[in-house]
Amino acid sequence: MTAKDLLKPVEDLTEAEADAELARLADEIAGHDMRYYQQEAPTVSDAEYDALKQRNAAIEARFPHLVRDNSPSLRVGAARAETFAPVEHGVPMLSLDNAFSNDDAVEFDARVRRFLRLGDEVVAYTAEPKIDGLSASLRYERGVLVQGATRGDGRVGEDVTENLRTVGEIPHRLKGSGWPEVIEVRGEVYFGHDDFAALNAAAEAAGQRTYVNPRNAASGSLRQIDPRITAQRSLRFFAYAWGLLSAPFAQTQWEALAALGAWGFQVTPQARRVEGAQGLVEAYAAMEALRPHLGFDIDGVVYKVDRLDWQARLGFVSRSPRWAIARKFPAQRARTILEAIDIQVGRTGAVTPVARLHPVTVGGVVVENATLHNADEIARLDARIGDTVVIQRAGDVIPQIVEVVLDERPDGAEPYVFPTHCPCPLHTPLARETTTGGAETVVRRCTGEFACPFQRIEHLRHFVSRRAFDIEGLGEKQLQAFFDEGLVKTPADIFTLEERDRASLKKLKDRERMGETSVKNLFAAIEARRTIPLDRFIYGLGIRHIGESTAVALARGYGTAEAFLAAMDKVADRDPEAMAELDALDQIGAAVIEAAAAYFAEDHNRRIVQDLVSQLTIQEAERPKTDTAVAGKTVVFTGALERMTRDEAKAQAEALGAKVASSVSKKTDIVVAGPGAGSKLKTATDLGIQVMTEDEWLALVEA
Repeated sequence: MTAKDLLKPVEDLTEAEADAELARLADEIAGHDMRYYQQEAPTVSDAEYDALKQRNAAIEARFPHLVRDNSPSLRVGAARAETFAPVEHGVPMLSLDNAFSNDDAVEFDARVRRFLRLGDEVVAYTAEPKIDGLSASLRYERGVLVQGATRGDGRVGEDVTENLRTVGEIPHRLKGSGWPEVIEVRGEVYFGHDDFAALNAAAEAAGQRTYVNPRNAASGSLRQIDPRITAQRSLRFFAYAWGLLSAPFAQTQWEALAALGAWGFQVTPQARRVEGAQGLVEAYAAMEALRPHLGFDIDGVVYKVDRLDWQARLGFVSRSPRWAIARKFPAQRARTILEAIDIQVGRTGAVTPVARLHPVTVGGVVVENATLHNADEIARLDARIGDTVVIQRAGDVIPQIVEVVLDERPDGAEPYVFPTHCPCPLHTPLARETTTGGAETVVRRCTGEFACPFQRIEHLRHFVSRRAFDIEGLGEKQLQAFFDEGLVKTPADIFTLEERDRASLKKLKDRERMGETSVKNLFAAIEARRTIPLDRFIYGLGIRHIGESTAVALARGYGTAEAFLAAMDKVADRDPEAMAELDALDQIGAAVIEAAAAYFAEDHNRRIVQDLVSQLTIQEAERPKTDTAVAGKTVVFTGALERMTRDEAKAQAEALGAKVASSVSKKTDIVVAGPGAGSKLKTATDLGIQVMTEDEWLALVEA
């Protein structure tokens, strides 16, 4: 029996199975983000975390209409650590979509040509090795290095300027001429194989911990509190991109790499300029052959459209550019023993079985855990405690169980019996989730809701997270302690903590070993979050299917907290007009509407929100432009557009202060109808809404 027989491929998933798995993956990855990035208490390995994201991306690629608003693919990197000062990037540092085959590379070239409407014109690309290190951004002003930062969450990173100054391959002053007055040079901090081996040998000799791979060593070395420790490490740096610019300095990516080299940076000599899909395929084969001889780790090849004006036209989708993609190397495999299966409960009650493995090194990384996804997956694999299993890490970082070695099964191994009740103290029943159409899914959820302590603490962790209320100092340890002591059970309790605990402040400090300064800083951080933007408030509520981008859409759509909450009360009562208004907002679909209705229909949730609102000043959403011909108007595009793509039209309208909706309603102001317009055009005509051709729209907005 092969691995293919045992592991159900993404292409064989039904739509209901895909929808259920995307829901589970979103919950599980969000929980891991919280525990790893913000609480410094990871419960899975880096490899297992990446496996979850890879599975999510594969399902989304096959079912793009099922992409969730809280999808992990809409997030970049990791939140910054509290140890370092925040640095807001002048231009966000985005992640790349992945490709894993020649067909993926060919399709990438086809997508680029379709978007640019090039027909048979050949596109030139750069193919650069994907360095397996830590991304960093270097800001130069008048040729002098003034600041260095990690990528962080893509928007805000960590200030590690002094540490980066110790990296010998990073120039303190740019050489030559032609550099912009201000430029953010981006690249990868990494270890060479020999330097990594020497670092671990020295650490082992001194009785200190060693690193499992060069990437982790680079991250740990760059983020030392004391720059003198960083200086002792043989870190290196390759430059390959840029962010904020005061002026352009090249017309192509290839010219830009040459300029970076002339200014004193190391650029990868293995990079090459190729043409068309065949060039991408050949570049990958060449890089794969070079890989064992490079002396540093790479985990793939990055393809970038060479012409920078074409890059600008292609723009971005979600959190990644359309003009670049990372082609990953094949999986690596190893055998190990399945020692246990544990059940984890996510913020929304979804339960996930986790395989605990005898530690095994796969591609230089020690793997100890792997997700088993759900009860159906365990049954399909027939995985049993004590089994020998095959672990695969796709793209060098992604672990998954692909096979059970039946010939090596120990005598007496019993089939795993999936629990029927939550492992929480309440022991509440687990129920299978159903889709909006009533179909049963593979997801099982604890029915305890907020009564379940696992879910309640996860909701609180989400609430204080970086992208929600971002309360510094209220980390895993403090939050768990306050929860266990009964001091914080709901989000509103956080904002009354100081008042309620004023009399026992000494007890609080003694209990958590917090100094007086730490306690004061915590209370100051809580106080600072009494004023909060509307989108962060909405996201912090932890409503299923409402991620960051959906929260922003809701905030912009309703403007104020009062309007949002009033509308949600009506949605909870299934008011047709309120539900139609919500449905008309861009990015809002049936899943969001049902989740919002269910959340606000629950009295317990309403009390939580009311108590919280009484403690806060919630800022109005950012006002869109008001000085354009379409500012404040709701626009719907339907039919085929001939002079621009749908994405370009949407971006143009939003930049001019308009709201782009996906459906026509009484609130719609303009419908731009191209050839092939159907029901939306008829609805607009019936409602007496202004209808324009594409040419009329362009004349209006370009006047």
